[in-house]
Amino acid sequence: MKRDSIYYQIFKRFPALIFEIIDNRPAQAQNYRFESVEVKETAFRIDGVFLPPEDATSRVIFFAEVQFQKDESLYHRFFTESLTYLYRNQSQYDDWYCVVIFPSRSLEPSDTRTHRIFLNSDQVQRIYLDELGNSDTLPISINLMQLTIASSETMAEQAKQLIQRVKLEETGTLPKTEIIEIITTIAVYKFSSLSREEVEAMLGLNIEQTRVYQEAKAEGREEMLKIAVPLLLKTGMSVEQIAQQFNIAVESVEKYR
Repeated sequence: MKRDSIYYQIFKRFPALIFEIIDNRPAQAQNYRFESVEVKETAFRIDGVFLPPEDATSRVIFFAEVQFQKDESLYHRFFTESLTYLYRNQSQYDDWYCVVIFPSRSLEPSDTRTHRIFLNSDQVQRIYLDELGNSDTLPISINLMQLTIASSETMAEQAKQLIQRVKLEETGTLPKTEIIEIITTIAVYKFSSLSREEVEAMLGLNIEQTRVYQEAKAEGREEMLKIAVPLLLKTGMSVEQIAQQFNIAVESVEKYR
């Protein structure tokens, strides 16, 4: 399951979600944006950064890491990259926080002593998704994040219940259609071997028009064209004839010659 990709989509669409699970909520939380930033004069990018709005009076930056596999070097890398970015952009921010999200404590690095000055400070918060509480009593936004760690046996039922909650309850600034699309995305990644019809039956939804299905459909079409175009050219068909056959632009056919 491509959890990194899912969390990127979740935070990109709903940046304020991160502030639902951490203690230090900035005044303009709803106006933060989630970005992947490049550290100048270095060879790395930081994929999880929540940047304050341009008009923020207090310019607080949040660095986030979602970790779904054991990585003993995580804290070495995360704090080094975060502080390097701050050093390169020291005039832009007046405070910073780091958030690390784990599905459970078992995936946290064993060595928590080396970086204790950070880990024990109020500028770093560790979140364990399986310890946030019962899904029935939690906000929809947190349920959405917990859905990523659901087992194959419970995923379908949890997703259906969450979809019902989204339809019936107020979701504030989070658009209901966007939330349901993220739920669908999580389910499609989790059950990648199932057909569209099977996923639809499982969720009780029509997912044909969702972004994740259209992207998957486009990827499948791309793969088909990569194989079909060279073969059809060998049979003597022209680029124009192939474009007409597949109802695509001539330029699209040219890519696969």
